[in-house]
Amino acid sequence: MSPGSGKVSVLITVTGGDQPGVTSALFEVLSAHGVELLNVEQVVIRGRLTLGVLVSGPTDLSNDAAFRADVEAAIHGVGLDVTIEHSVDAPIIRQPSTHTIVVLGRPITAQAFGVLAREGAVLGVNIDTIRGISDYPVTGLELRVSVPPGAVGALKTALARVSVDEGVDVAVEDYTLDRRAKRLIVFDVDSTLIQGEVIEMLAARAGAEAKVAQITEAAMRGELDFEESLRERVSTLAGLPAEVVDEVAEQLELTPGARTTIRTLRRLGFHCGVVSGGFRQVIEPLAEELMLDYVAANHLEIVDGRLTGRVVGQIIDRPGKAKALRDFASQVGVPMEQTVAVGDGANDIDMLSAAGLGVAFNAKPALREVADTSLSYPYLDTVLFILGVTRGEIEAADAIDGMVRRVEIPPVD
Repeated sequence: MSPGSGKVSVLITVTGGDQPGVTSALFEVLSAHGVELLNVEQVVIRGRLTLGVLVSGPTDLSNDAAFRADVEAAIHGVGLDVTIEHSVDAPIIRQPSTHTIVVLGRPITAQAFGVLAREGAVLGVNIDTIRGISDYPVTGLELRVSVPPGAVGALKTALARVSVDEGVDVAVEDYTLDRRAKRLIVFDVDSTLIQGEVIEMLAARAGAEAKVAQITEAAMRGELDFEESLRERVSTLAGLPAEVVDEVAEQLELTPGARTTIRTLRRLGFHCGVVSGGFRQVIEPLAEELMLDYVAANHLEIVDGRLTGRVVGQIIDRPGKAKALRDFASQVGVPMEQTVAVGDGANDIDMLSAAGLGVAFNAKPALREVADTSLSYPYLDTVLFILGVTRGEIEAADAIDGMVRRVEIPPVD
């Protein structure tokens, strides 16, 4: 019986090659028999269709010879297969899933996915739906799952282990309206929005690149106080002509996928900004080019056309980054629960912890340990998949502006 109606529900399942007219042919028959429609679900994978239609009538239509003959004739007439069976009592529209699991890989092997599914099953996790969300630059799958009360922590621990053992990225998020309510995102700059470290590019002009790189690496691992390390590194720049700042700004290389990421987020109505321990004079031209809404960074002191080897004003260090995120959120009226922060180093810990969603991007271990999710592939647009945006949606929007372009990616060794 269909819930509360006194009628009997029947499930019709159509399978075969997808083509125009299948649904029309089926519903023409259903209309002629005067059935009530309860639910419809459809999926197409590589041109293969599975269409499920739940209907109800005053009798069990699965035993109605005329109904069965008409449905089979219509579906067989378009070259597909169909089954008709009595449907047991169940909610017509199931309760929403409790969580999403996003899996990213190059590739995602059957073994990796099998291990993930097994770990979930051990904890009583039911997979409600699975859909493909990306085929470029990585393969992406999104699972909507129902997790038993109290099992979320164990699930995250288990899937973090799967991520390491099987070489895939795995993100677990609550499946609530909050996931789709994010409205503000900030990126670290060095080794996140751009490739490389600006301070090292400047230091190379002063012949101090090796020394500065060593200090930077230790600071990003969390082994040195960031403000102390910043002042020490900047001191090596004393005497450089101010023109080198502009020269370095022109040499910045965006991380692959950065333009796609910012462009897509802006289309979605996000406020976008950068919060950097680097230098405002270098970053601002890029921020203007990308039409970012907010820039927080340190300020190099320049006197008489030369760098003094000092920074002036408030230092954007680890706590300063978190404060900058909060300030930006307050300015645009976005609650912290609706913010996203993306970074790679230990000085991003407070910022990612303060954000509604903290994403560690090719990050140092100290940051991965506190981030909500970690991404290990060098493509910034993988952040979009974590936010629930699909590659198809990205490219459909780009196609309107004639911007769809895929760059060949070398195979994984």
